[in-house]
Amino acid sequence: MELGPVGIWSLAFTQGDRGEARDAAAEAEELGYGALWLGGSPGGNPSGDLVGAAELLGATRRITVATACVSIWAQPADRLAATYHALPPHQRARLLVGLGVSHADFVDRYHRPYTALSSYLDALDAAVPPLPAAARVIGAHGPRMTRLAADRCLGVHPYLVDAAHIARARSELGKGPLLAVEQTVVPHTDPETARDRARAMLASYLDLPNYRGAWLRAGFTEDDLAGGGSDELVDALFLHGSWEEIASRLAKLRTAGADHIAVQIVSADPRHFARAAWRDLAAALPSPWDGRCR
Repeated sequence: MELGPVGIWSLAFTQGDRGEARDAAAEAEELGYGALWLGGSPGGNPSGDLVGAAELLGATRRITVATACVSIWAQPADRLAATYHALPPHQRARLLVGLGVSHADFVDRYHRPYTALSSYLDALDAAVPPLPAAARVIGAHGPRMTRLAADRCLGVHPYLVDAAHIARARSELGKGPLLAVEQTVVPHTDPETARDRARAMLASYLDLPNYRGAWLRAGFTEDDLAGGGSDELVDALFLHGSWEEIASRLAKLRTAGADHIAVQIVSADPRHFARAAWRDLAAALPSPWDGRCR
């Protein structure tokens, strides 16, 4: 499945106007992006996500559409596989099903996430017909989940991580599996303003144990996670500055080992399609652009 070096990650594809979502998807394809990532709440309905994905696939010709991510607790695996296979083959060929274990804060029956995800993949494999490994990716951060993604899926889709995490994940995955990284961007040249906007977005994640654990494993401290996040944490997780500076830092993430970067533009309203920012970023990326620093 071809994702290209850069894609667009947006909550607006699941929370915004569905008519505009189709228009925005077509424009993103025309701008040269390789994938659209449908951001959604951890407890989102996977059937609804795939229906939304089908609408975007119908509005485009070549771009890959990915869910980011379907909660394994939201629907039985056999039903998700059936929903996937209800789509026509030419749409399934461009659909990547992102899976995640969500968070204990959102799921009453949350328990043993690694075992639960492994069992869910078993059920996807056993479905008739199965949801193929090459059409699924895991939203994971820890080394065990990353290795599971390498063994059982196309690859991994980490969220809110730094360049050092990307390098570690690449080492854990090896050369073959996909490393498709979400990267959040604040297009503002004043660092303090950019950090304020980043912290407003980061606030809802700072108390979630899965993210805290990932950041602590990465070498950040409890002090970095306090008070809305230290400057060091914010600057590691978010790209800000001019579009040229942002494009240069995206290239460094590719050098660190990312196969694909799903760019999320920080917005005060998650229903907003940041289409002007998508255009500005596309203009700042040299053409053709593979993002490898030489």
